[in-house]
Amino acid sequence: MGLLDDRVVIVTGAGRGIGASLARIMAAEGASVVVNDLGVNIDGTGGGQGPGDDVVDAIRKAGGKAVANYDNVADHDAAENIIRQTLNEYGRLDVLVNVAGILRDRMIFNMTEEEWDAVIKVHLKGTFNTTKFASIHWRQARQGHYRLINFTSGSGLHGAPGQPNYAAAKMGIVGFTYSCANALGRYGVTANALAPGAATRMI
Repeated sequence: MGLLDDRVVIVTGAGRGIGASLARIMAAEGASVVVNDLGVNIDGTGGGQGPGDDVVDAIRKAGGKAVANYDNVADHDAAENIIRQTLNEYGRLDVLVNVAGILRDRMIFNMTEEEWDAVIKVHLKGTFNTTKFASIHWRQARQGHYRLINFTSGSGLHGAPGQPNYAAAKMGIVGFTYSCANALGRYGVTANALAPGAATRMI
């Protein structure tokens, strides 16, 4: 028996780092996992299906259940497809974990508009996009114990000097999570934000 037997989980940004570790651990605890990842570089450029496929393969070889999804959380319509694929594949959604993110580090006086927008779009808008469509399903279903888990960062909590875009997005996620907790509790949803520390490629 696992802690997550019969639960269906989406983890965004699950091809590498913390997201990949979470996907593997949750699958080991019995969850069916949708591994969402674009396979991009740290700055959001490039992309490929390899990282997501690798995590799915590792989960399946260990006896777990997982499918890959390659949609971009920063795209509103694509984010809806992540939820739709999950429901089509497993018939339910119990947990959404928003981990996906990129970095475009620069001091504020050197940062370009594009560097600002790119990071805000993935972290903050991406978290909104997936949560919106998950919450629509949860509100209609009204029959579970649902979990929204959003990843924030000490960069926002403490104001990392070379990350004004990332810090702003991550603090925005904190406020967003509080709002979701207050709005979605009546539908059986808990909402929490985590600010982890880990030695991943992003640092």
